[in-house]
Formats: sequence, C-alpha cells, structure tokens
Amino acid sequence: MAGRKSVCCGLSALELTLGILFILMTAVSVSLIALMVTWKTDTGPEPTLPPSPETEGKPYMVGVGRADCTGPPAEIPLMGYANPSQTAAGIHTRLFSRAFIVDDGRQRVVFITADVGMISQRLRLEVLQALQVKYGSLYRQDNVVLSGTHTHSGPAGYFQYTLFMITSKGYIPESMEPLVNGIVKSVDIAHRNLKPGRIYRNRGELDDSSLNRSPHSYLKNPEDERDRYKQNTDKQVLVLKFTDMDGDGIGMLSWFAVHAVSMNYTNQMVSSDNVGYASYLMEQEKNPGALPGQGSFVAGFSSSNLGDVSPNIRGPHCANTGLPCDYVNSSCPIGGTKLCQAYGPGVDMFDSTRIIGHNIYKKAKASTCKPALGHSFAAGTTDGGGDLNFTQGAVEGDPFWDGIRDALVGKPSNQTQECHQPKPILFQHGEMNWPLPWHPQIIDVQIITIGSVAVVAVPGEMTTMSGRRLREAVKQELQSEGSYKDSEVVIAGLSNVYTHYITTYEEYQLQRYEGASTIFGPHTLSAYIHKYRGLARAIAQDRVSALPSGPSPPFYEKLFSLLSAAPFDGKPVNSSFGDVLQQVYPVYRQGDVVSVTFVAGNPRHSGDMRDKTFVTVEIHDNRTDTWEVVHTDASWETRFHWLKGSNRQSNVTVDWHISPLATSGSYRIRHFGHHKQLKGLRPVIMAYEGTSDVFRVAASFYYQ
Repeated sequence: MAGRKSVCCGLSALELTLGILFILMTAVSVSLIALMVTWKTDTGPEPTLPPSPETEGKPYMVGVGRADCTGPPAEIPLMGYANPSQTAAGIHTRLFSRAFIVDDGRQRVVFITADVGMISQRLRLEVLQALQVKYGSLYRQDNVVLSGTHTHSGPAGYFQYTLFMITSKGYIPESMEPLVNGIVKSVDIAHRNLKPGRIYRNRGELDDSSLNRSPHSYLKNPEDERDRYKQNTDKQVLVLKFTDMDGDGIGMLSWFAVHAVSMNYTNQMVSSDNVGYASYLMEQEKNPGALPGQGSFVAGFSSSNLGDVSPNIRGPHCANTGLPCDYVNSSCPIGGTKLCQAYGPGVDMFDSTRIIGHNIYKKAKASTCKPALGHSFAAGTTDGGGDLNFTQGAVEGDPFWDGIRDALVGKPSNQTQECHQPKPILFQHGEMNWPLPWHPQIIDVQIITIGSVAVVAVPGEMTTMSGRRLREAVKQELQSEGSYKDSEVVIAGLSNVYTHYITTYEEYQLQRYEGASTIFGPHTLSAYIHKYRGLARAIAQDRVSALPSGPSPPFYEKLFSLLSAAPFDGKPVNSSFGDVLQQVYPVYRQGDVVSVTFVAGNPRHSGDMRDKTFVTVEIHDNRTDTWEVVHTDASWETRFHWLKGSNRQSNVTVDWHISPLATSGSYRIRHFGHHKQLKGLRPVIMAYEGTSDVFRVAASFYYQ
C-alpha cells in the first residue's frame, strides 16, 4: 500500500501478519453491522476494488476462493505420523485450499487454510513467489497467512530440511506442485470475487469433541493459572461469517483447537480428516445441488492451539487388555507404548472422523437457532404460574404434551432440537410458516446517543446478567476511541420488535421460564452482543453514516384475523343504554370507594377513543352551578370494568377510589359509550351516556 511501511523478517513475518489479522478480527463490526439482520445465500456482481485512501468509513472488500490441492494418491508417504510405511493408496476425501481476502481500505490481508499436515517454509516461499509473479507486491510475506488444517493423511514431500525429508522420501515435486498451484488458484478466485461486504463474528464452546492427551503435563502449569479455566483444553470456537452488502453469505472461517487425527496411522488414503469433513458439510449445505468442491460459498475450518488436544475422546487404552494406559507415560504393561491407542468417539476411524467433523460443523453453523419455546415457557414464572402441569427447570420433554404438539403443529426438526439443547421444545414457531411466518426473520438492533447516554434498544427481555454483559460490551467499544470516556449505557428492552427472552448461556442450561423463552437458542446473547459491539464501535469512530441500513422486513398484504365482529348489543327489558343498574350511596368519606354500574354497549363499538374517555368523575361548583371534571378513565383513582353477560347484554362498573386529599363536595360519575343496533336492514352505531346520582364526599375525622 502506498505510504505504508511493512516490516518483516523471519518469524516476525508470521507474528506481524497474525497481528494484522487479529486487529482486523477485533474490528470487523466497525462498518459492517446492519441495523437489521438476516441471512441469505447468493452472490452479487464483481465490483472494482476502490483505492485505499478513499475507502475510510466504507464497507470492507471481501473475497473467498477454494481450489483443489490434492497430490498423487499413490505411493507418496503421508505426512504427520512419521511412519515411512504409511504411503498413499487411494482417496478418502480430496484436499482443498481455501483463501479469504479482506481489505479495509488501508490494509489487505489474506488468510489461507489448506488441507495439509503443516505449512513448510519451502511451501510458503514457493507460494509467495508464484503470487509475486501474478500480483507484484500486492500479496506479500507480511500480509499473507498460510495455515494447515493438520490432517495427517495428506501427501508429504514438500519440505527442504533433512529431518522432515527423511520420513517423506525427500523433496517430491509431484507432491509440491499441486499444493502450490491449488493454494495460488484459491487466492486467484478470492481476488476475482472481491466485493463490498460485511464480516460477522461469533464465538461459542464445543464440548465432547476434544481431549487433553497429556493431562499430566498440563497439571505442571501453575495452579493459579489453571484455576482461571474450567477445562484443560480450549473449547472455544471462533467463527467469522462473510457476506455481501445484501447480507447474502459468501463464506465462513472458523478456528477450533483439535488435532486432525481421527484418521489414524493405519490409514493409507488421502483424507482431509475431521476438519475437512466439517468444511464439506458446510459447503454442501450452502451450495445445494453442487458437487463437493464446487459452488460459491467457501467454508474454512482452521487449526488453533491444538498441541495437546486429541479428538479421540474415549482416551488411551491398551489394545490387548482394554485397560487405561499408564497415566504418566502412556504405555501398557505388555506391549509398551505401541499398544497404547486412543479411540473414539466412533466405532472406527471413519465414524470418528464423521462425528468430530459434524460436531465442529454444527458449532460453527448454529450460533443461533430457529425460534422455539421450551416446556418451561408454559410453566410461567413466580410472578404468574401456568395452569397446566409444566414446571420450571424442565430439561426433558413430556410424552403427553409432545404428542399433542406433534399432532397439532408437527414435530420439531432434529436440527432445531439439537440446536436448542438442553431445551425440550414445546412450540417450534420458527419452523412454522403457514399461513404466514410465525416469527420475524429480520430483527432490528439499534443504539442511539443522547448526550453522553447511549440507549441500547433491545428487541426482547434481557435477564439481569445478560443486560450487565451487554452494557459492559457496548461501553468497552464506545470508550475504545477515547471519545466516550464518560458514557453511560442503558438497556431499553422490548424495543422495535419482540424476540422473547435473552438469557446468558449459563442461565439457559437450567431451562427455567426465561431460558425456555430464549427462542434463538443458547447462544442468543452472544449473537446480540456481537451486533451491538459493531454498532457501538461505529459510533465511537464516527462512522455511523457508513453503516448500511440492512434489509427491510417484509410487508405482508394479506393478513388474517380470528376475531369476529362485535355483535349487536342487548339490554334488559324496559331499560336504556346508560341506565344505572347499581346506584351510588348518598355519602362517602375520603378513602372510600364509590361504585356504580351502568347498562352498557360493547366498548369496541366506540371505535377510536383517543383523547376521549369512557368515565368522568365531576364535582359541582356551587358558585357557577356547573360540573367540573376532576378525573377521567386515565386517572389513577378510577377503575373502568366492562362485564359481558348473556343475550349480548353487558354492563360497565366504574369505581372511584377517593383520595384522602379529595375535596369535600357534591360529585357525580358519568359513563360514555356506544351501542350497535339494527335499524331497518342495516347496523347503526349510536352514542349513549349515563350519569349516577349525586353523592357527597365528606372529610374523614380520626380520633386518638
């Protein structure tokens, strides 16, 4: 980039590039978060890359590309287990390189994740040379990251140092060339596909897919350091989703710490292992009808801090006895370390690859879920319990109610059930679209500032801790640029659109009412925090004008109503609307309740009653002989009760709770309404009013 200085030397190149990527990742929300959120699948036209200096405040340019990099699947040693007898003899799955280019207008970075055991220095150098021939100084050592998925079932022969060459039969050009050409081609495709876009970030935890294979070593770490973490492996999954400006997904990139060794050292087929299978699943889903390796959506699953992390979660056991291996040295009494083998979770290495890959894919895919309410939703809360036999904290379904649900609205999909775990689903309204969708698909997220106060408009009900976390996240972003150091953040719940509850991930696990009503699943809060962080940072950097407005929610023309029209009004014989059925007493004291009942019409017939009232409490002015209104149905002291009776008859009771400070004097209560009658052959709405007898309010006297 013109005017910028790049510093790179040896290992510092990787450090610098990773640093640039980290800065980019922590800032992805700056100009990319729409005020409304939706996900689609499609791509747009190819744009021209704008010049760097002028793109300040504009969306990122993003591009994704994928290319085959499979080497010869025969006789070439496989790289990873350092076993010379493990040579290629077929293909389990093909190997691919996946490239992701991001340009913020000032700096461009390229992250490449390739299905290869590891990146050798020779491989990196040859790739950089090929890129320089094609692109000059655009893609360089300081802005290109090459990462291997760490599959142990890819062809070797791409090293230039003796130690690695000994076990891979030296340098093998026919193994290196497919790698270099495939990686460069993936960059070519990503470069051609550069377009304005957004990047969304989310993180979560994935259990049951990794195991520390050296726990004894882990325990050597300082206790106070270990105490900061719940587990001895990182369960965190970080996901970046790339979309065009319309919100259509074009790719995703994920990091999770686990070895790609579900395919063990007995395998002789080229295989991308569990991580490659996760990419396969995601790309097949996002590119329906396309063959593997084809389609525009690119899903990269990259390695992380996996040094002591195994996918063989059943742990190491002695193959001859089935007993656990020695804890300290991973060996067996008979057979030594050779017979100490880790397995799982499947019945064989293919099944294990499928299970682990599917778990990684699911976690990256299901950051939020299709809306669904849990069983505990029907239990109500301590503020108002439910009438049926539901209880809070239910993490298992009930066959009776599940059967009724299945019969009436159908059974929730396996995907929705799995995504919402541990919630037993009572009502999967996110999967119900007849006669119209049962829940919004586009959700507003919004922040406004009033002076130093930031109002976070949340479309739902946040729990205490959820609100605390969101406030903290927004405040951090607002203060990141120094312009909102004294800011105050407030949550404005139930704003713009309603999405039920928002609990923390931890609260969700208990499945009390709030968790059961968190309809987007256990990671709902994480998704919202991600979105609001982006908006807050845009405010802090004064880049709000660069934010796209996001997609518009649909406006359905044909809606349905299950409410029938209000019927004609009936009344008792020999009475009129407005007549008093239960009269007031002659005298009341301050603190008493006045009650009067009228023959009434259905209040629906009164239509729009804005700036009007059904009730007045009036005091008589003896000086002018007029009545002055002191209360209406908007007053705290009045109560307006409508009671529907038989034969279309109804009545209204008005209560006035007399204030201890009420003025002594003569009062009356009036009621105003409308009734519907049949005049000839057509219905007619007619106004009526009723007035109580005059009563007196006297001062109260209290004696010690």
